[in-house]
Amino acid sequence: MRKATVARMSERIAVPALAARSWPWLGRLLGSGAAVYVRSILGLLLVWHLAALSIGNHAILPTPWLVAQDLYRLLLNGEIFDAAGTSLWRLALSFVIAAVVGLPLGILMGLSRLADDLIDPVVELLRPISGIAWLPLALFIFGVGNELPIFIMTYVALFPILLNTLSGVRQTDPTLIRAAQTMGVGRWVVVRQVVLPAALPSVLVGMRLAGGACWSALVAAELVGAPSGLGFAIEWYRQLLMTPKVIAFIAVIALLGYLTDRGLRYLQRRLTPWATGIGDVP
Repeated sequence: MRKATVARMSERIAVPALAARSWPWLGRLLGSGAAVYVRSILGLLLVWHLAALSIGNHAILPTPWLVAQDLYRLLLNGEIFDAAGTSLWRLALSFVIAAVVGLPLGILMGLSRLADDLIDPVVELLRPISGIAWLPLALFIFGVGNELPIFIMTYVALFPILLNTLSGVRQTDPTLIRAAQTMGVGRWVVVRQVVLPAALPSVLVGMRLAGGACWSALVAAELVGAPSGLGFAIEWYRQLLMTPKVIAFIAVIALLGYLTDRGLRYLQRRLTPWATGIGDVP
């Protein structure tokens, strides 16, 4: 019996090795990071499928196959692209507004004690308030349209950008600043050539946090305050009890959020190669 067990184990090891030697591209794929993601997704789909079968009610939890069918139909008729395009431009505009406001404020607070004393109390009063808490008041002020989700996303993205910029400016090595001043470099040149490059890794971390916060806030805002977009589509099909379509749009949000974060990670590696460490996710 022991010999049979050893033979089976050897066979299991030899088959993938033989396949890798016969098809080199297969060996590279199995050894790449993509295989980890594929295995994770397959495991998630298996658990999802078993849960859907155990419930036995597609209105509560449809199988992955039903969701994939509806996702395919939504892609064919262009509904996914229309909703995603609307949500993406709202998110991009909110992100830009938050960066335009948050970056200068963070730099100013990091460089000026007076500015920090004046602005920090306001920031710390507003920061604990969730963006969702502003929805009733924002709905009353802005109504249903583009303004409400843009306001909510700008609000939630502002604080990660501002606080990480502030932290990066304050963590600048004072020795570098003194060395630049010793050489007669002006104050704004020091800020541009010394402080900002030193703060850039922290700023980019704040950008990634702001991107994730924007996606979460976008769904919540569009559920109640927008006539279009991914969040609106989720609420619309929920009311029609079309759960497979609801999950299809949720899957699109997950994919777009993931791609957004990967893009910001790529930007982070390109702009701050000196700041990547052993524990950084590729």
